[in-house]
Amino acid sequence: MAGTSCSILSFRSNFRTSWLVFDTHRGGNMSGKPFKRKHLAVRAEVNFVNAEEAKNLIAVEGYAVLDVRDKTQFERAHIKSCYHVPLFIENQDNDFGTIIKRQLHNNFSGLFYGLPFTKPNPEFVQSVKSQFSPQSKILLVCQEGLRSTAAANKLDQAGYGNIACMTSGLQSVKPGMFDSVGSTELQNAGKAGLVTIQGKISAVLGTVLVCAFLFITFFPDQAEKLLQLVPAN
Repeated sequence: MAGTSCSILSFRSNFRTSWLVFDTHRGGNMSGKPFKRKHLAVRAEVNFVNAEEAKNLIAVEGYAVLDVRDKTQFERAHIKSCYHVPLFIENQDNDFGTIIKRQLHNNFSGLFYGLPFTKPNPEFVQSVKSQFSPQSKILLVCQEGLRSTAAANKLDQAGYGNIACMTSGLQSVKPGMFDSVGSTELQNAGKAGLVTIQGKISAVLGTVLVCAFLFITFFPDQAEKLLQLVPAN
């Protein structure tokens, strides 16, 4: 005969719920001998905090800030003394499919929104491991909160147990809340390209320019014919 008992204990901290699972298996036999097996597992959930709570984690609990944004946003503005390991890196692959996708991206998203053409960083977890032990307290930040959440999932699977994420990202940070480095405020680091031009007229002009650029890029022969129709004067 064999019996199984399982007890689950939960306890809460200010920022997370942790689960302590203790499974005990009794009875049974192996080669005629009774055996006992115990399994102990601890799973700590990722902490999701707002900007004020994030500041407290840094100042009081000693969390290190890990910025997972791409290089361009990081250079525009970042929290002083933070670490930088991008979750996505610039995609410079030159296979035919990637070249087409990059051209489409650069002619629209890149020009209009200032977004670089990227791909997942295959060395992300390894790069983090080279700088932080699994016991380190790490606060993950990005611009909107999506990349930091994805990074937290990767690090959680890699065995990191003290991970926190700033919800809504740096775009929700008020000016002066953190000491920062860069040419703009933290909340504006994601803004670039033609969308930074203010006013309805500029927005319409930006859209026209993007459309014209796309037309010239993909229909060069037709564009040349249209230009020939324009009077020289």
